[in-house]
Amino acid sequence: MISKHILLPTDFSSNARNAIDYGITLFSKEECVFYVLNAFEVGASGLSSTMGKAKNTRLYRAIKEESKRNVTSLLEELNTNSNNPLHKFEGLSLSDSLLHAVGKTIIDYSISYVFMGSKGSSAIKEVFIGSSTVSVIKHIDFCRLVVVPENYSFQIPKQIAFATNFEHVYSKIELVPLFNLASLWDSEIVIVHVHKGKELTQQQKTCKNILVERLDGICLSFIEVPGASKVSDTIQLFTSEHTDVGMIAMVNYWHSFFNKLTTENVINRVAFQTKVPFLVFPLIDP
Repeated sequence: MISKHILLPTDFSSNARNAIDYGITLFSKEECVFYVLNAFEVGASGLSSTMGKAKNTRLYRAIKEESKRNVTSLLEELNTNSNNPLHKFEGLSLSDSLLHAVGKTIIDYSISYVFMGSKGSSAIKEVFIGSSTVSVIKHIDFCRLVVVPENYSFQIPKQIAFATNFEHVYSKIELVPLFNLASLWDSEIVIVHVHKGKELTQQQKTCKNILVERLDGICLSFIEVPGASKVSDTIQLFTSEHTDVGMIAMVNYWHSFFNKLTTENVINRVAFQTKVPFLVFPLIDP
């Protein structure tokens, strides 16, 4: 069996730890190597000359040692708590921005999934909290990301809600993360279509039929959801009314149907507001 490589970024907060615990539990049946990553910066970010000078300072050395100690401590805790022979843990402490560190680690270690926490949904919090997670969603468009809400306790995802408008012909390889996660716990995939009272075009019908073919072998259902003023609000309302939904899934492409119709950035808003884990996986251009 080939191990999955899972990235677990952390700032050692309870929010990050909750996302780590969720990822470990979600893949409890799979052979995995989990990489616990802490990224730290000293000095003005983005200025290479400043960063170079910062690395020669006592402050830099102190922060670096603290990062390494905390990563080692967390690894010891995870190894102590884990009695799963399928799981291995490795630590990484990188002097870089979180975004650069995550991108580099994904490439260097062939990462399959990244798990990150996201806090709160108030308008004020959206400005200040979760910016790191949103930055990763926006710029790391070549890896699967699972956003885990603050204080979310693991529940078997009986259903995974996949929001789509049938505007894209999904390839089999694009749907691998959705297929794999549904297979882990025998989850049903619920295809959620937010409609505005118009019938599907012929192109949308074709895309829908191909999607059914691509997900052959998985328990599948379709639900039409009347659209509210904000697509993200519609998706959140749907998940709150369907308690078996243990995960939301969307494809990360910025010029999607949702963003063409609305001024909201649906993926960002869902990431902030979601009460269940949110899987964002990349669009693969043909």
